Amino acid sequence: MTTSEIAAADRHTPLLSPVAPRAVYVQLPFIRERPEKVLFAATFGGLPASAAPGLVHVPLEPLTGSGLAELWYANGDVITGSTGAIHYSADDHFLAGVIEIDEPAHGGIIAATAFAYRAIANFQASSRFPHLLRMWNHLDAINLGDGDAERYRGFCSGRVAGLEGFPLTQFPAATVIGRRDGQRLLQVYWLAGRMPGIALENPRQLPAYRYPRHYGQTSPTFSRAMLVAPDLLLISGTASIVGHASRHPGSVAGQVDEIFNNLDSLMSHAHARAPALPAGWGRSSLIKAYVRNRADLPEVEGRLRALVPATVPFLVLLGDVCRADLLVEFDCLHAAG
Repeated sequence: MTTSEIAAADRHTPLLSPVAPRAVYVQLPFIRERPEKVLFAATFGGLPASAAPGLVHVPLEPLTGSGLAELWYANGDVITGSTGAIHYSADDHFLAGVIEIDEPAHGGIIAATAFAYRAIANFQASSRFPHLLRMWNHLDAINLGDGDAERYRGFCSGRVAGLEGFPLTQFPAATVIGRRDGQRLLQVYWLAGRMPGIALENPRQLPAYRYPRHYGQTSPTFSRAMLVAPDLLLISGTASIVGHASRHPGSVAGQVDEIFNNLDSLMSHAHARAPALPAGWGRSSLIKAYVRNRADLPEVEGRLRALVPATVPFLVLLGDVCRADLLVEFDCLHAAG
């Protein structure tokens, strides 16, 4: 699907799911006393563990929130299963999936990404949940390589190749963050739905799928946020970018403040489309921050505590942002309640 077709599709308002999954940060070890009520869980730090239905482990070191897991509650009973390399869990409204691909076995990051996304596209197209809503992607050494040979740019090319032919009416929200574990293992986990949601762009930013050639042969194919339900907005990885240009190089404080400008703009835009969402942070919102340099943690943590209500939990992970000049990135869940 061309970018002009995606933009045209965004002008039409699809139906939203009547319910939304609820996500919280919980202390490990979380006890799944009623596993049928847990749709999905993500854990962080330590050594990689094999993916399983309803669970993914991302070896990004927690700098704030050590020992926390991200837990997604279901709406009703949950079924789990595996198809090929994909592990999944689903209730009546949403499906959570995870795939982990050995890059060398597939010839490198481009081919591995294409394989992963082709598997995801084929699986979702044949399921009751054809609409990709939110994707999280993690790979080692994301900024390694110069120019078009950078691994992140290779990932972007592989993603487009893998989704070719999939009936995608809008790009999902997404995050791509680099690990530093030396393991050439591509991790993708995602949320899909029976209903399509509404992809939103940020008035302060050029849509990523329209980035100029300067950023690579293939534009990043994601939307800035996905309105999943009238009271739930899933916000993509958000960095210090205005228009298409990085801002405040070398200043983590400047970048964090610009991120909040972008988030404020996006939440106001979402509130106009879905009045049930607050225009600012809600009690049920979550923030996950990715910091490139450990030494920047006090500044990032201080700005978070100053700029968001104390009722909004946040997790800070050590990870590399997709552009080498960006020091920090946030992804967020913005919810009413």
